[in-house]
Amino acid sequence: MPDTGRHYLDPKTLNKITRLDMRARLVVEGFISGLHQSPYNGFAIEFAQHRPYVPGDEIKHIDWKVWSKTDRYYIKEYEEDTNLKCTFLLDCSKSMRYGEHDRQALSKFDYGATLCACLAYLLQKQQDAAGLITFDNDVRLNLPASAHPSHMKLLVHELEQTACDDRTDIDTAFTSLPEQISRRGLVALVSDLFVDIDALTDALRHFRYRRHEVIVFHVMHADEIEFPFKDITMFKGLELDRQLITEPRALRKAYLQAKDAFVERVRRCCSSCGIDYVPISTADPLDAALSSYLAFRQRTLKTVRRA
Repeated sequence: MPDTGRHYLDPKTLNKITRLDMRARLVVEGFISGLHQSPYNGFAIEFAQHRPYVPGDEIKHIDWKVWSKTDRYYIKEYEEDTNLKCTFLLDCSKSMRYGEHDRQALSKFDYGATLCACLAYLLQKQQDAAGLITFDNDVRLNLPASAHPSHMKLLVHELEQTACDDRTDIDTAFTSLPEQISRRGLVALVSDLFVDIDALTDALRHFRYRRHEVIVFHVMHADEIEFPFKDITMFKGLELDRQLITEPRALRKAYLQAKDAFVERVRRCCSSCGIDYVPISTADPLDAALSSYLAFRQRTLKTVRRA
């Protein structure tokens, strides 16, 4: 991948770009520039027919094989055959605020919101529909999916206006969501998953029962993954009014074991529901998440097309 494109995949660089729409565009275009083959080839565009070339047509659509046989210019016409709909479920609970005071990195929410904006930008370029649902202990916003060109601006505006508040409660927030997302499509959950695993499993199975394809992006801050603290530290709860002063080095081993066990439970939960699980760190370049999404879409496209 060219250095310029790679530069805009780095969360430290993105943290300096305040406009979310610009972040999304730079990330996606930098990501695409690094691919050996366009991620859109074979996704939704299928050959329909030939028609004679007329002045004004783009030369790149001329079928040169036909020209070599007929000495006439013909244009390849294609048809859109998917019109996929993807709905992003973005966690806006208080725990997603972690890292918001770090000037060198993105908070969990900023990373998740940037990911949603990037994927929505990818969908828009493919003329697919993107929708947004934000939640904590209830649904805060339900923006239906649309492929209209102006919809991207509205979706980004809502992401920028979203404030993290309250606790996460998937059991309550997701009670009626599978029915509200009426047309079968893709559902992308973006959350730090500070939830009850049994409730998460029930919610995901409900989406699968409604025949949605689901991918889970488990957003974790680098501190949560590595636990780098060394000095005596006061830990404050973001969703619970609790605090603890402790010696981190004495807790690190037990903490990492508990964290790994939790991640494994989430992984098994998703696997049991036939769902892709993608753990991501706020320190990771966004191409990892975008690549996971594209691989997921390639596998599920035939399942959801013309749903």
